[in-house]
Amino acid sequence: MAVEREVEFIFEPDPDGGYHAYAPELPGLHSEGDTLEGAMANAQEALELYVEGLREEGRSLDMGVVRRRLPLPA
Repeated sequence: MAVEREVEFIFEPDPDGGYHAYAPELPGLHSEGDTLEGAMANAQEALELYVEGLREEGRSLDMGVVRRRLPLPA
């Protein structure tokens, strides 16, 4: 049985409207959309193409990223 994996995307409002989306764990993976929903759909498509490219090149999908949350200073 395959384990479902997820990639975190950050969706930032663009000053000119819409959203810029990127995945910090996957260098060069950026997308955008006029609405949050549109940006999410475009990000999903970009992720699929990114992973397809990695697989075609024989590169690993193991990102090796370690995430920790730190408290904001008072």
